[in-house]
Amino acid sequence: DGALASGWLLRNAHRPARIPDVLSESAWTVDRSIEFIREQGDRPWCLHTSFIKPHWPYIVSAPYHDMFGRDDAPAPIRSQAERGDVNPIFKGFQDHPESITFSRDEARLNVIPAYMGLVKQMDDHLGRLIAHLEESGRLADTLIIFTADHGDYLGDHWQGEKEFMYDQGVRVPMIVVDPSDGAKRGATSNALVEAVDVVPTILDVLGISIPSHIIEGRSLRPLLEGETKWSREAAIAELDYAIYPTARKLGLGAREARMVMVRTDHWKLVHFGKAFPPQMFDLHNDPQELMDVGGDPGKKVMRDELYGRLFEWMRERR
Repeated sequence: DGALASGWLLRNAHRPARIPDVLSESAWTVDRSIEFIREQGDRPWCLHTSFIKPHWPYIVSAPYHDMFGRDDAPAPIRSQAERGDVNPIFKGFQDHPESITFSRDEARLNVIPAYMGLVKQMDDHLGRLIAHLEESGRLADTLIIFTADHGDYLGDHWQGEKEFMYDQGVRVPMIVVDPSDGAKRGATSNALVEAVDVVPTILDVLGISIPSHIIEGRSLRPLLEGETKWSREAAIAELDYAIYPTARKLGLGAREARMVMVRTDHWKLVHFGKAFPPQMFDLHNDPQELMDVGGDPGKKVMRDELYGRLFEWMRERR
């Protein structure tokens, strides 16, 4: 049973890893990053520091393994209604082994403290990297972009991995430190931004012309300088799920097993293909995305508008 196997892999999450913190993935990543920066001397450089953790397997070195306990774990965001007559693609993902495992509180409460420890560990080592930049005099002229490629469900919406289009999966951190004189310090923004905005932002800050015929994102520089007007009205995310059990169980081919999300400030729609109804959420009245109105006849006008936005995005792809 896949769920039992998955649970077996997680049962030791509360124990310390068998290696010390100095040999952890996060420590190694920062050590190599600092080494690279030192090697560059006074030359310009660009560095992609890619932390592996927090990630499977959910186990962390001491002292991080017991910094947090079960009482620190937030309650799962899910409802019994999500277990009933729901979208068949969503139901398929709920039936994945990792989803079944994380639907059990015993597994959740054993893993989440370790996950939090992994986050703390990464944060501490990132602090070492920032301290090195400061000590070497490079913090004042270094653009820093901290973001992630996906989130983690950890039992929310009865799921256990990273896939699907709920905010737990697609709404990731983005912190930008811009050393430019025109940047606004300590500002926050609720603007809809995408991962594809990272490359044009870097090019813009460096004063390099953005090749708009191949770059789909847009520079975040106006937001960094305090601009409140932002032209993007909808964010897009895609997922090819052909390798997952749901696709095989539903008999979907590689070109069919694909979902696309369009999200505005108010609404989110997830398209699964002609054979399946979409998911749709009213984010103002249901911010936790617990009530799927994808099949509600009364929401047809808004559904059509969101599909129009998806068509516009596909028409303009580069």
